[in-house]
Parts: sequence; structure tokens; C-alpha cells
Amino acid sequence: MGRYSAEIQGNSDADMSSTFRNLCRSSPWKWTSLRFEYLDRPGDTGATVRAWLRRPGALRLETIDGALLHSTTGINDSRDGLYLGSKRKSWLLPAHLVTPVYDSAGLVRRRPEAAYGEPSFGNGRLAAALDPVELAGNAPVPMEFPESNRVSFGSIREVDHEGRPALETIATPGSSYVASNAATPLCFHGRTLLRVDSGTGVCVSSQSLDGDTTGQGHWMRILGVDEYMLDDLFLAESMNLTDVRKHISWDIGPRS
Repeated sequence: MGRYSAEIQGNSDADMSSTFRNLCRSSPWKWTSLRFEYLDRPGDTGATVRAWLRRPGALRLETIDGALLHSTTGINDSRDGLYLGSKRKSWLLPAHLVTPVYDSAGLVRRRPEAAYGEPSFGNGRLAAALDPVELAGNAPVPMEFPESNRVSFGSIREVDHEGRPALETIATPGSSYVASNAATPLCFHGRTLLRVDSGTGVCVSSQSLDGDTTGQGHWMRILGVDEYMLDDLFLAESMNLTDVRKHISWDIGPRS
């Protein structure tokens, strides 16, 4: 069915859990722009939004009807104040400019120190889903202490999610699991059904299966990866720039 089918059939559950974790670490190196639909599910309610995201910090959100909900406006602002700060974090490079340690399948086994962080809106679950490293941690745990993994996974299988291959599993948080936003975890108390897109490393679905949070989570439909996106798309007011992807016709009249 996809790139992991043979591995799923031939490898142990431990090997596939390692593959799933490495996929959860890989998002920063798998794409630079994403077009998608997103639904935050507080139980049985919620509204789907359309989103355009360009790393490192550009995000546009619209309703399904095309009404603007949010658009970044500071993508061209000066960063002088940031770099003059005394904090060491100010000088970290973006993730795509540093090299991680890869496994044999081209997934990230160990993440380097870098300036991570995804734009978000409303709550922290969207940012966590775009880079679901909270499910795996930056590196594998020591072989002697497998129980120290942040999240334990059940059997892992490859599924189709909105026309794209994804890995699916039922996850249970461990004692070391810390959500990037405590109010909006990807992995809930009890069991959580998770799907991670095989091509992007984005967590495209989470759904709590137990307790008071049953049904909560999120759902995402990826529509485009690494498409060209103009700055104009992310500004509150258009600068009327020409979209170079579109054909420009030149009407030439008869010679005088």
C-alpha cells in the first residue's frame, strides 16, 4: 500500500513503534509549506477551517465559506530586537538549516537543538499536530529503560487518511509524557487513536477513546504540500502583488 507496508508485515511491534516515533520527529525536515483543512473536536461539535501555512511563522485561516479568521502580519518585521537579546535561544538556527540523525528509512532518529515552533491559533493543539514530537521526544530512550518512553503504542498499521497514506495506532501516555500545551494534548489520559501522515510527519488525527474526554481531539485533511505561497497571502490587507503561478496575458493591439 505504501512505503511502510513491508516493514509492518515483516518487522516486530518494537521496530514499528520506533518507526512511528521517528516519523513523529521528522516533520520539520519534510515540508516547508502546507495547505489543509483543520477541525478541533471538543466532543461532537466544532467548525472546520481552511489553512495555509508557510514555515517558519506564516499562517492564514479562513472559514469554509472564505471568511478570513486570522492572518499573520509580522512576517517581514525586523528581528533586530530578537538578535540583540541576551538569551542563547535567540541565536538558534531554524530546524531546516541543521542536520538531524536519520534512520535507514530516512526518518529522524535524533533531533538537534534548533529554533522549533509552529504558528497556531485558538489553542496549542494545531501547533502540536504540525510537529508531533511530544509523542516521541527528541531522541530514543535508552534500550535498558523502554518503559521511559513518553507514549506507548499498540499495534501499528498503515491506513488511508483523506487520500494519503498514514500510520495509525492506539496510544497510551506514560509517566514522562508532557504535552506542549497541557490543556490540549495530542495523547489524552487513557487510550487515544492517533494517525500520523507518512509523507509529512504531521499528526492528522487524534481522538480520545476513554473517560470524560471521549471524542475530543482533532482532524486534518492535507490538500497541498510545498506549494509556492506569496507573502501577500499572509497579510491582513493585500498588497496586490502578482501571483507568478498564474498565466499573464498581454493584449497587443494592431501596429499603427
